Amino acid sequence: MSSPAIQSALTQMQSLATQAAGQSPKGQQVATAVGAGGFAGELQASIQRINRLQQASAAKAEAFQAGDPGVELNDLMVDMQKASVAFQMGVQVRNRLVTAYKDVMNMQV
Repeated sequence: MSSPAIQSALTQMQSLATQAAGQSPKGQQVATAVGAGGFAGELQASIQRINRLQQASAAKAEAFQAGDPGVELNDLMVDMQKASVAFQMGVQVRNRLVTAYKDVMNMQV
């Protein structure tokens, strides 16, 4: 390993150590806005992304059926698969949340 690579790794380790200790490294500011929206905000944003994917797929399908020359079949199929996979992921997340809720509600205190 070269000397600059070792120095870079050492700098990164020192930066991580100071962040772990709760101190701000010299000359840097630590972003605290990560996760500010919380779980509900992220869930809402995910649902909106799934909805946008489905709407874009439906619009592209309608354009293809209308004979729009700018819409290719392969692009339509890719968009439809993206929307389908996103929807299935959303269903699985919902199922996991319902299962977790039921498990918490069945816990004895």
